[in-house]
Amino acid sequence: MNRHSTRVKIAGTDLEISRLGLGTAPLGGMYTPVAEGEAEELIRFALAKGINFFDTAPFYGAGLSEIRLGHELRNAGMPYIIETKVGRVLNPAKHPNIAVFVEGIPGLEPVFDLSADGIKRSIEESLTRLDVDHIDIALIHDAEDHMDQAISEAYPVLDDLRRQGVIKGVGTGMNYCDKTIRFIHECDLNVVLIAGRYTLLDQEAEIALLPLALEKGISVLVGGVFNSGILANPSSEATYNYERVPTEILSKAELIKAFLAQRGVSLIAAAIQFPLQHPGVSAVLTGAKSRYELEVNIANFDQEIPSNIWSDLRAEGLIN
Repeated sequence: MNRHSTRVKIAGTDLEISRLGLGTAPLGGMYTPVAEGEAEELIRFALAKGINFFDTAPFYGAGLSEIRLGHELRNAGMPYIIETKVGRVLNPAKHPNIAVFVEGIPGLEPVFDLSADGIKRSIEESLTRLDVDHIDIALIHDAEDHMDQAISEAYPVLDDLRRQGVIKGVGTGMNYCDKTIRFIHECDLNVVLIAGRYTLLDQEAEIALLPLALEKGISVLVGGVFNSGILANPSSEATYNYERVPTEILSKAELIKAFLAQRGVSLIAAAIQFPLQHPGVSAVLTGAKSRYELEVNIANFDQEIPSNIWSDLRAEGLIN
């Protein structure tokens, strides 16, 4: 079953995205460098397998991810949908701080700027780096510490660009349910990306965010399905929400893994498919730095899992 390439519509647009999208933070050198040849092979393989939805951001490698993605998609000669983000601009710096990225565009540093001018500049520069004439989906990125400005200054610019056709869909990309809910109440959004909050280890989004998005007719994308690593390979060296995994979280992940193994289901397959159990979730985003990693994600996304697994996990108290 090719679940990964099934198309779903983004609310209020003519965009139809693959149910499994490719996150391209790794193409910006997140934690480890990625060679140009590997990036090219990854993007071409994704398209060949029917994945048409690609997520990027200026933050990823100080523009490197956008440049690589734009170059490979332009040369691939196949239809695609790009989602990028606003909230940071890239400023010149002698000694750039590019966070968890080990490579990037030399001399540029991402800095927060959610002013109207900052958003206009961000979109213009992303159009150039991606070498496109419009942005399919633009998300306000990591704005939890800048909420008032994001709503009063950033959003109106994106809304105007949507009316002009420069952007087709507007949304948010965050790790926080409460902040995302505020955006939904105060802005007219097509889509929200919530990372790490609807997983086998954290179902916070199920409480209020997902029901609200369903009520408002907003598409929900789920990222961070492995909670930054622990659900891919539970161990004391793994990370949970980008920090060393707490003992109690590791224990729970190991219990879930053992429970699934007894029923012939891999933890990775369950983790990557879990968000789709909620009718409010449109698609899942996972990152990959190589063709092999994407092959593994596709295989696990398409694997048939008995429908009773989810209710059994709940009955055992392993998920809420």
